[in-house]
Amino acid sequence: MLALDTADAISFAFGLFNLLRLASYLPQIVAVARDHHGAHAISLTCWTVWIGANATTALYSWVKLADFALASMSAFNTVCCLLVFFIAGYKRFMFTRSRIVRRLAAI
Repeated sequence: MLALDTADAISFAFGLFNLLRLASYLPQIVAVARDHHGAHAISLTCWTVWIGANATTALYSWVKLADFALASMSAFNTVCCLLVFFIAGYKRFMFTRSRIVRRLAAI
């Protein structure tokens, strides 16, 4: 029987939770894309922080640690966060634009 030491357990947990995180982006992207009310429940500030955290982790792990696997995972996380951010921003823009057009049409 194989025994896991602390470092192995941490590595396993890290990998597991990153797989879960990657899988969790798709439902979020779909929910934002389907939103018809301007995606106001999405915090663009929060997603900006996650974009920055993932992007700097990707760069740090690539440049400083030479860890291509971690850099790739973090870069993919960055792309997923950017998708949510830009879809939500687009939804907000279109929602606000449609409200302005309706107000102008009512005049």
